[in-house]
Amino acid sequence: MLMKRLPIETKLDFMKLRYIAFALSAVALAASIVLIPIKGLNLGIDFAGGMLVEVTKPPGADISDIRDLANELELKVPNVSEAMGTGANPTEAFLIKAALPDPVEPAESEEAATDAAAGTEVVSITQGDEAQRFIDALEEAYPPGAEGSETYWEVLRKESVGPRVSGELFRAGITALVVSLLFMLTYIWFRFQVAFSIGAVMALVHDVVLTIGVFSFLQIDFDLTTIAALLTIIGYSMNDTVVVYDRVREELRKYKKMKLSDVINMALNKTLSRTLLTSGTTLLALVSIYVLGGEVLRGFSFALIWGVAVGTYSSIFVASALLLHTGLKRDADKVKPEEAFS
Repeated sequence: MLMKRLPIETKLDFMKLRYIAFALSAVALAASIVLIPIKGLNLGIDFAGGMLVEVTKPPGADISDIRDLANELELKVPNVSEAMGTGANPTEAFLIKAALPDPVEPAESEEAATDAAAGTEVVSITQGDEAQRFIDALEEAYPPGAEGSETYWEVLRKESVGPRVSGELFRAGITALVVSLLFMLTYIWFRFQVAFSIGAVMALVHDVVLTIGVFSFLQIDFDLTTIAALLTIIGYSMNDTVVVYDRVREELRKYKKMKLSDVINMALNKTLSRTLLTSGTTLLALVSIYVLGGEVLRGFSFALIWGVAVGTYSSIFVASALLLHTGLKRDADKVKPEEAFS
C-alpha cells in the first residue's frame, strides 16, 4: 500500500542543485581527509593486533569487577565494555579487548638470567596466551557451574592476533579496496565511455572516504568486517550508478537535441522510485541488524547504513552531475535503443 504512494513521474531539477551538492561533498571530503591522519582510526585487533574475549555476564559480577580483574592481570591497554549477546534469548555479556604484550625473551634481561641461574622458574608470556590467561583468571574468580545452574556463564568468543599478522591483514584490506576501484573504472570504461567512468569512480572514492572519515570521527572499531562493508558499499553504489547511467544513455539516444542537464534530470526522475524502494528496503534490514545484531555486527551494519545513504546521494549528485563536466560525447554510443540492456 505504501509503495503505491511513492511518486512515479517526478519532475525534480536535480542538476540545479549540483553546485550546492559539490560544495557539501568537497567540505565533507576535506574534513575526512584532515580528520583521518589527525584523529586516526580505532583499529580493531585484526589490524592493530591484540586479544578479544566475549563472555556472558558471570552471576554476581559487574563491569567494574571485570575491569579490576583486567588491571590485576596487567593487560596492556585493557578496554572492557558491556554488550548484548545474540540469538533467540540474548543475555548480557562483557567484551574485553587488550593489546598484546611486547614479547619478552628470558635471556634478554639480567634479572631473567639471574633467576634462571638460581633455578627459579621463569615464565614468559607469549602473545597468544593473553586471551586464555584472562579466561583462566575469570574462571578462578567466578567458577562456572553446570549449564542451567545459577552460576553458569560461558565464553562466546576468543580471538588473538599478532602484530605481524595484523599488518598483513591491513595491507591486504587496503589492496582489496584499491583493486576493486580499478576494476570498477575499467568496467564502466568499456561498458559506457570514459566520461561515465570518471563520474562513477569519483562517486565511489567519495563514498569510501566519507565512510572512513565517519569511522575516524566516531572512533568505531575499524577491522576486517569494516573492509567487507566498504567493498559491499562499492558494489551497491556502483549498481545504483549503472542503473542511472543506462537510463541516461537511453534518453540521450531518444532526445539528441535536448539539453544534457535536462536529459540527466529526466533519467534521474525515471529511476527515482526504483532508487527509493531499493535503498529504503535495504536500510530497513540494516537498521534491524544494527539494533538487534549485538556488538559483533554493530560496526559492520553501521558502515552499510551510512554507505547506502551516502551511495544513494552520490549516484544522483556526484556520478550523474559530473557528466556535465567530464566531456560526455552524445554521439559516442551508436548502439540501438532496443539493444541498450542486452
